[in-house]
Amino acid sequence: MAGIAQGSPIEAAKAAFARRAWHDALELFAEADRATTLSPDELRAYAEVAWWCGKPDDAIGILERAYARFLESGDRETAALTALELCDYNGNRRADTLSAAWLARAEKILDTPRDSKAYGTLLLRRARDAGDRGDLRTAIGTMKDAVALGERIGDRDIQALALMYQGLMHVATGDVRGGMPLVDEATMAAVSGDLGLMTAGIVYCCTISACRDISDHRRASDWTEAAHRWCERQSVTGFPGVCRVHRAEITALRGALAKAEQEARVACDELMKFQITPIAAEGFYEIGSIRLRMGDLPAAEEAFRQAHEMGRSPEPGLSLIRLAEGKAQVANASLKRAVAADGSRPGRARLLPAQVDAAIAAGDLDTARRAADELADIADAFGTEASHACKHLARGAVLLAEGDAAAADVELRRALDAWKSIDAPYEVSRVRMLIAAAARASGDEDAAKLELASAKATFERIGARRDARLAAEALGESGAPGTDEARVTRTFLFTDIVNSTKLIGVIGDAAWADLIRWHDDTLRSIVAEHGGEEIRHQGDGLVVSFDEPGGALDCAIAIQRRLADHRRAHGFAPGVRVGLHETEATQRGLDYAGVGVHQAARVGALAGDGEILITRRALDASGRSCATGEPRTAELKGIAEPVEVLPVIWR
Repeated sequence: MAGIAQGSPIEAAKAAFARRAWHDALELFAEADRATTLSPDELRAYAEVAWWCGKPDDAIGILERAYARFLESGDRETAALTALELCDYNGNRRADTLSAAWLARAEKILDTPRDSKAYGTLLLRRARDAGDRGDLRTAIGTMKDAVALGERIGDRDIQALALMYQGLMHVATGDVRGGMPLVDEATMAAVSGDLGLMTAGIVYCCTISACRDISDHRRASDWTEAAHRWCERQSVTGFPGVCRVHRAEITALRGALAKAEQEARVACDELMKFQITPIAAEGFYEIGSIRLRMGDLPAAEEAFRQAHEMGRSPEPGLSLIRLAEGKAQVANASLKRAVAADGSRPGRARLLPAQVDAAIAAGDLDTARRAADELADIADAFGTEASHACKHLARGAVLLAEGDAAAADVELRRALDAWKSIDAPYEVSRVRMLIAAAARASGDEDAAKLELASAKATFERIGARRDARLAAEALGESGAPGTDEARVTRTFLFTDIVNSTKLIGVIGDAAWADLIRWHDDTLRSIVAEHGGEEIRHQGDGLVVSFDEPGGALDCAIAIQRRLADHRRAHGFAPGVRVGLHETEATQRGLDYAGVGVHQAARVGALAGDGEILITRRALDASGRSCATGEPRTAELKGIAEPVEVLPVIWR
């Protein structure tokens, strides 16, 4: 703790708090708490430090103590403010009963209107609750009252939050022109440094969400990067999880699917540590969307299921999976229910493009046409490039289904230009597939093949395997993407659960399903942390590639240590074997082929329970000076040349 102020632990803790040295401050506050009785204000600061250090349960316990001390001292205003903070903390982790109880305590204390920060915070809470109930008119009116109160007492945090939420309510009603200036005004207060740390973080996150809701991807990208830089300056790790979800969305839009998934998984880990489950649910939904684009339908469905368990609707992702499985009628029916249940324009804007696709596939052109017409209305209200792209794409798809190929081509080319302008290669290629269908319907086979070839090449480049196969089939090829090949040097990591068949027999199918879900999530998070690129789920393990062997070795060690830690803490974790090998391979999209890949798989199969085996080539190239056991020469099944392998001592 170099550089910590001298003097009593509490003074040193406050100094560390002031310079955002959160972990130093946590240790010093804990020391001061053991040595003396902290004041209520000191306890509130201690709780904030615990939260920024990723200890939300500790933060809640400390805040509860602060609340009791404020009441004892007669400071009912700050007691009420603390109760409202506890309301939010418990709400983050979906402890709804406790959240409601703390809100009731605050309302009991603040039984009459007054000009105070506590009462302003209560107004914000009441307005948000009204918005959640769909009573946007009441919500907006209450937010206006909060803005006025903030102005009277000179509290910029209250003013900014009230402006922000008021703007979001307007956007939710479809009044983008009335809402976004309020959002911008609140955000400028954050940029100028006028707001408290927590308030500034909330404002940044809400701004990015508002941009995403109206499909303003360019602004969302700019604000996401600004918020990320702000988080780094403040040394905070709670909000980066929120920002990372949005960064993953933008990265996926740009076509870097593997990188986007890594970002989303790291985000989910951060958010779950802070128990911010509503945003973690968005993170899992984004993982599902990425996996769906990759063509990995089982992994996509699992991610959508996790999002659903956390309170986020799995639509339209789940229906798009059903559509990919050829179940158009099921997808159409599910999306009809989802659209009927969502009255907000942003929500409907996310559902309607999928409804157009499902309805056309199901032969329900009336539903498809109505959805396309509504998307046109939304585009006029939002006025963003992406919303207009969705409008033109929907119109073109409906016209094509109705047999008007010439009119469809006009709309689809407008959609193509719009998606190109925001650098969205996956969407561009999907439009090209439809343009090709319109060209064929008009008898222009050469134009159709040109569009299909371009779409196929892009799908292969970004790793959208299923779409690449569909493009290849439309071209009359075998359907297997990957005619464009490249020789690369990669390090491959293979994992596998040891004695899985026996384990299933012991614990049963239901428990096994839960276990494999936990195993996959855990390993994928570790892979994401170390920059690995998951190629596929194979058997009871993962196949992962890395740019260089050092990262692969670090990842393998982290996997075994994470499993060992879980066994110590919870009594059980499955035994996993890991094999590593650096080799040349032929890259096709996100997949790899060649003798070296088979060598890596065989090395993994040689490892025992809890063991990491690495080839001599990979170890020498890693630059790591890790401890190893005795090397041995292994004969690999189906491989002519033996290979030298070494067990890594990771414990």
